[in-house]
Amino acid sequence: MNTDTIRSAFMRIGLFTTLMLATLTLVACASAPLPPTESLNNARDAIASAEQAEARQYAGAELEEANSHLAAAVKAVEAERMAEAERLARQARVAAELAIARTEAAKAAEINREMGRGADALDEEMQRQGDQQ
Repeated sequence: MNTDTIRSAFMRIGLFTTLMLATLTLVACASAPLPPTESLNNARDAIASAEQAEARQYAGAELEEANSHLAAAVKAVEAERMAEAERLARQARVAAELAIARTEAAKAAEINREMGRGADALDEEMQRQGDQQ
């Protein structure tokens, strides 16, 4: 009878240990994932670069979209929806990078037009001088 009692006690301890390990595993899996800090910082940096590049003047819609995605990402972090926050932060970075690219393209087109006007003015001046001789 003594061995039955000991055997029963070991079985209870084993069952208790198994239940505790299962509970700890579930608690560890259920804990909230970490916020996407790196993606949020990358988005903020890209938006700051776009603003420095004067994107508001040349690509205002894209810059506004980037800011909107970043604000939504921050709200998702506050609501502990980290996967959504990660996706929104990446979208914000991409929108800011698009704003930078469109700004650079618009500035380059502006410079190209200015150079074309300068070349046209030189052509006209050369024709006038040729006509005078």
